[in-house]
Amino acid sequence: MNQPLSYVHPGAKVAKTVVLEPFSTIDNNVKIGEGTWIGSNVTILEGARIGKNCSIFPGAVISGVPQDLKFNGEETTAEIGDNTVIRECVTINRGTSDRNKTVIGKNCLIMAYSHIAHDCQVGDYSIFSNNSTLAGHVTVGTHVTLAGMVAVHQFCHIGRHSFVAGGSLVRKDIPPYVKAAREPLSYVGINSVGLRRRGFEADTIKSIQNIYRILFQMKFNNTQAMRYIEAEVEATKERDEILSFIQNSKRGIMKGYFTN
Repeated sequence: MNQPLSYVHPGAKVAKTVVLEPFSTIDNNVKIGEGTWIGSNVTILEGARIGKNCSIFPGAVISGVPQDLKFNGEETTAEIGDNTVIRECVTINRGTSDRNKTVIGKNCLIMAYSHIAHDCQVGDYSIFSNNSTLAGHVTVGTHVTLAGMVAVHQFCHIGRHSFVAGGSLVRKDIPPYVKAAREPLSYVGINSVGLRRRGFEADTIKSIQNIYRILFQMKFNNTQAMRYIEAEVEATKERDEILSFIQNSKRGIMKGYFTN
């Protein structure tokens, strides 16, 4: 780990097997796990908690002070799970007193120039393509894919196994298992390709598709659709997850399918 052209604060806890390239800075109160690679010109600030076998590419800034005027210097963290890749010039801010931490899960890929603001929580195996941006307090489930230049409004919730098309503006919550596109953001089908890749059975995919057909393509409002689904669709963990997501949505869910 010894790299004379970089700076490591004496208060940082950096595993011996970490590779630190020249001209990087590691601040006080930072922890970095075994096998992680830190590229050149990376800045890792106070409160960073980085797992094992991560890769952080040049120009990234991890655990920057939140861009939130309510932040008052409280001790918070930015946590990155094992095996996650952070590409060039990504910025990840630490938390505020709201959640006390920003969390990126394990086995994620955060591509170049993406920004993850304070108090966001990103699940394992998620992929953010270039220039994806999360405002503060956003929650993203596991296995979520954001295509390039997606912008997510603060406090939004994106459900597991969903896919958001490039250039989308996410102002409402996105339920699990779906594809979202168009402007305003709308349901355009379920993420069947992603679900098959992750081992979902054909009958399960068909059931998920039927649930969203009822919710988004029949002439029901959300309350009517959920009552119909509860009464007519066989109870499964996927069905119950979808219903629970909609019932607990604070910003409301995105629009249903439309043709114009």
